[in-house]
Amino acid sequence: MNSNNPFFKNKAFTNTSRVEDTVHEAKVIDYNQTMSVSGTINKSFLMLILLVASAAITWTMSFNGQNPMIIAIGGAIVGFVLVLIATFKPQYSTFLAPGYAIFEGLFIGGISAIFEVMYPGIVIQAVSCTFVTFMVCFGLYKYEIVKVTEKFRSVVIAATLAIATYYLISWLLSMFTSFQRVDQGNSWMSIGISVFVIVIAALNLFLDFDQIEKGVQQKMPKYMEWYSAMGLMITLVWLYIEFLRLLSKISSRD
Repeated sequence: MNSNNPFFKNKAFTNTSRVEDTVHEAKVIDYNQTMSVSGTINKSFLMLILLVASAAITWTMSFNGQNPMIIAIGGAIVGFVLVLIATFKPQYSTFLAPGYAIFEGLFIGGISAIFEVMYPGIVIQAVSCTFVTFMVCFGLYKYEIVKVTEKFRSVVIAATLAIATYYLISWLLSMFTSFQRVDQGNSWMSIGISVFVIVIAALNLFLDFDQIEKGVQQKMPKYMEWYSAMGLMITLVWLYIEFLRLLSKISSRD
């Protein structure tokens, strides 16, 4: 009988005939080599520590009068490449996930420093909003107030892809034309769009929680802890950046 888990192709049971009786040999799964909730949580915290530590580098550079943007942009590019590799090769997440946290941290530190100079106090506000949103979403998921159904998943993924497509097309158009994005500026429409994007980013947290839970239930390999932690970190980074943008729009109206 073959395991239904796509990550485990070994035989679970093998019948072996003997002279007087039949002995059933079973290959025991080592649960230390399968994904767990505690393991995923620990790796998520480790990634957060790495991200904050690397963010401190470009943050410090900025306030010491140095220009961190080359390092920050380089970090964002490398982080994006690592995400793409992990998407197709999740078995390498053990190395890719910590790398993503380090390089993405360089970008986060640089961009945070820029916003902090323009709007003092905005970084701590964005961090607080991100943390509160995470805890609220976690509570709603834990107590099954919000359940991840196939319809819920489809809507969130479709909305996320639509936002990503809009950002990509707008960025390309702005590079070669005089196109002005409707989400720029501090108009009420721009603020409304930012709120909508934050809501979608927050809903992605439910998908992350569900992925972790299902991974544990399906006894996925240990490296999926890193993969799931990486997915959670990507969502939190996105949420944090969107809070920075929203708060900067609101602050600029004062």
